[in-house]
Amino acid sequence: MTKLGTANYIRNSIHNIEKIMAVAKNSNLSASLEDYIEAIFNLAGESNVARSKDIAKLLGVSKASVTAALTNLSKNRLVIHERYGYVELTSEGKRLAQSVKNRHDMLFKFLTGILGINAKIATEDACKIEHSISPQTLEKITKFIEFVETCPDHKRPDWLKSFDYYFKTGRRPTCKIRKLKQKNRTQ
Repeated sequence: MTKLGTANYIRNSIHNIEKIMAVAKNSNLSASLEDYIEAIFNLAGESNVARSKDIAKLLGVSKASVTAALTNLSKNRLVIHERYGYVELTSEGKRLAQSVKNRHDMLFKFLTGILGINAKIATEDACKIEHSISPQTLEKITKFIEFVETCPDHKRPDWLKSFDYYFKTGRRPTCKIRKLKQKNRTQ
């Protein structure tokens, strides 16, 4: 994706954050059930359906746990599920799943792209954070990503490189501006 494409994606994400968070707040689902919705969404893809055994495998849970969750999601009109059949998200279920996925994706991008966290750890952390993050915090993170990714010289900003150095060494790099000021004073 180009820088402009990334910027547009992020800008669109920012505009959708309040709507996304409103969907999640109105659902009153537990983090666990949101994970099921997200798993179904990810497994369904273009076919729009998922299988119980695939959900169990993806989430690392028993088939009985999946059945209990699907019963609950069916009662909330978020999935359509016939016993021993495929699972399909309703339109409301798709909206909720997209909301959870968008939060997850933005958090993952922040953790890996900005903080440099390992992808496996970032995936686990994003999954935990996505259920409890406030709309204000998500908006701030999204704006921060946009700010960094649309840097005029298209590189990782020096101040962020300085943080990377500090994280690795525990020492602050010498500030270029401070160096310049000191040089000018001595001249």
